[in-house]
Amino acid sequence: MEWLLTPGPVRLHPKALEALSRPQLHHRTEPARELFLRARTLLQQAFQTQGEVLLLTGSGTLAMEALVLNLFAPGERVLVPVYGKFSERFAEIAESAGLQVDRLLLPYGEVPGPEGVARPGYRGLLLVHSETSTGALVDLPALAKAFREANPEGLVGADMVTSLLVREVALEAWGVDAAVSGSQKGLMCPPGLGVVALGPRALERLRPRGYYLNLVRELKAQREGESAWTPAINLVGAVAAVLEEVLPKLPEHLALKAWQNDLLYRVGAELGLRPVPRVPSPAVAAFYLPQGVPYRAVKEAFARRQAVIAGGQGPLRGSIFRLSLMGHYDRYEALGVAALFREALADILPAS
Repeated sequence: MEWLLTPGPVRLHPKALEALSRPQLHHRTEPARELFLRARTLLQQAFQTQGEVLLLTGSGTLAMEALVLNLFAPGERVLVPVYGKFSERFAEIAESAGLQVDRLLLPYGEVPGPEGVARPGYRGLLLVHSETSTGALVDLPALAKAFREANPEGLVGADMVTSLLVREVALEAWGVDAAVSGSQKGLMCPPGLGVVALGPRALERLRPRGYYLNLVRELKAQREGESAWTPAINLVGAVAAVLEEVLPKLPEHLALKAWQNDLLYRVGAELGLRPVPRVPSPAVAAFYLPQGVPYRAVKEAFARRQAVIAGGQGPLRGSIFRLSLMGHYDRYEALGVAALFREALADILPAS
């Protein structure tokens, strides 16, 4: 068995595998419409929103672009704190949509504070909740509150790609107007679905832009249980199956994810490894490479034990490695991964 320890795609949930083993469902039939509506309702519960949740065939990046295109007009000014590869991506998407982007630059591994975003004059704030490239977690409610006090009409958009079903999220309660996620992270399904959650304020501001990514058109279709275009309907079924299993025991699930990631950091501390993030997310554990040890050596040490890990991105490429138990791992399997982690590093660390 291969241990998939990457921060996406992740080890699939058994309920996802079961759903994906079913025959192909035609998306313009009543059973498909019922499934689509059920998945949307379950996702509303997961995001804790009274708004709408849309399922898009594509990746989390597609969902990010859809959010930006349909909530902001060219020339509008947005603030984008950049503290990792995916927050940098949010800024690049906003620029490609013709927005005026002000970057708040921070070192990778750090996170913005409320004082950094309490700046007037902006139409929106775009944040990454769990910055997968560094393993950092931002205080999203505090940042949203500070921004909205300075910009009462401004919208807060959040990348929740690796926080949905990994850490508690809540749109309206946190002051977040719109958020995105993807199927291949905390939802424990294969890649292929992007998700856009729109709170009440975002729905008021929704304007049609683009063709495939036109969320006004999508909203009209999805309220009837269909997508405007051909959806990855079997993946929709997998997402619904996982949510039906996990949501009734969500507090226990989130506690397990937090414990598992903390376990990885405790093993890293035992081995003398330095963590990358100042405020860690439960989605991924990121460590600087031991001095003089290349990433290839760490990757190969895990590979010899049939385990796949991830390296660094952007300026951290070649400087860090990342492990994740975001997929379907129980407590005992996590302890096995911890033992594998110790063994793999023992191969390459100098004897003390």
